[in-house]
Amino acid sequence: MPLHQSIVGLDESPAEFPTTTMGYLQDYRSVRATSEAICSPLADEDYVVQTMPDVSPPKWHLAHVTWFFETFLLKPYLRDYRVFNPTYDYLFNSYYQTHGQLFPRPARGSLSRPTVAEIYGYRHYVDGEIERLLLAMVTPGEEPRDNEVLSRLILGLHHEQQHQELLLMDIKHILAANPLMPVYRSDVAASANGASQPLEWIGFADGLHSIGLTPARETFAFDNETPQHQQYLAPFWLANRPVTNREFMAFIEDGGYRRVDLWLSDGWDRVCDENWEAPLYWEPSQTGWLHRTLGGQKPVDPDAPVCHVSFYEAEAYARWAKARLPTEAEWEVAAAATPIRGNLLESDQLQPMPVRQGATAPAQMFGDVWEWTGSAYRPYPGFKPLPGSLGEYNGKFMSGQMVLRGGSFATPESHIRHTYRNFYPPHARWAFSGFRLARED
Repeated sequence: MPLHQSIVGLDESPAEFPTTTMGYLQDYRSVRATSEAICSPLADEDYVVQTMPDVSPPKWHLAHVTWFFETFLLKPYLRDYRVFNPTYDYLFNSYYQTHGQLFPRPARGSLSRPTVAEIYGYRHYVDGEIERLLLAMVTPGEEPRDNEVLSRLILGLHHEQQHQELLLMDIKHILAANPLMPVYRSDVAASANGASQPLEWIGFADGLHSIGLTPARETFAFDNETPQHQQYLAPFWLANRPVTNREFMAFIEDGGYRRVDLWLSDGWDRVCDENWEAPLYWEPSQTGWLHRTLGGQKPVDPDAPVCHVSFYEAEAYARWAKARLPTEAEWEVAAAATPIRGNLLESDQLQPMPVRQGATAPAQMFGDVWEWTGSAYRPYPGFKPLPGSLGEYNGKFMSGQMVLRGGSFATPESHIRHTYRNFYPPHARWAFSGFRLARED
């Protein structure tokens, strides 16, 4: 069943706070149903596999997001709550060191139990208790109190939306590692059969700009997007669209993966140690490049944005093209006037698509591929993490990571914002990541 047919429709987006208890319940039910719809094509055996330390078994994702609601909402705020299984607090804690012990991340795929059925039972038990908590707060139809429960609920919904994208990333890696080449969804299109727009440059003047977001009562932002602050930008030019597969093929054909002069030192070490010759999932054939997709192995669409490249590969390509990657502030300024529309999760394409003809430039700022920037993931001036264990959500990772912007084809539309800061280590390739170019005036 196509994913969009399984998503419960909403009048309100989780990016904005609802005004009634039933609004919160609708948002909660919709997000939770979407996670289960993503997993519906899987066989039980698929739920258990872990192909590398960065990949988690699908059943772990389903349990962990449920653990989040249980740990940070039900236990502290539902007075008579009875824990579903005390051992789950150890099994499904991801990285909250201040909360308690962690089951080792690389060993998540070693657990045959709890079963898939037991994980779904856990989810549905917690769902019922969350509904009981919300309905106990106020009379249905009245405006809920603006308190910590509601703030944590919204945080939990956005947390689960992050894991929806991670689910698709990890499912793709799991299935691509199987020599039988199993297909996640057979209805994923092979190609859009359309030509991409030619590369053009859009100029931006220098000036002082507001970067980041200070959420109001009606909006949500992760703590790493705050506080809003002023930043001066020199004049710059930004490409009208991301780099395409065709353009990246030219980089490969020109010896891009063999030219040490194009690479950062750490990146060149990765190229040599891991024998990189093309983006992840690409394979050469007599008829051209093939790649693994969520719809199986297919020819690479030359006009679609290149995907599954690391920051190192993006940086090397930019040097080869005599350009650079934009800073995250430049990206945010360029995207500020762009509506949040594009090839996002609700489009149900499940892969990057060529920019449509006639699209307003800059195009594809949202959806298709996350775009690497040249900015390290560091706190904004005046940043303050959330109190308690929730303060580990973002702040502890502000070292050794690079920022990506704009979302991908697997990002829910209600989850992405102009100010959203995603981050991965520079060698990561299994994410739905691409890039666009920038240059000086």
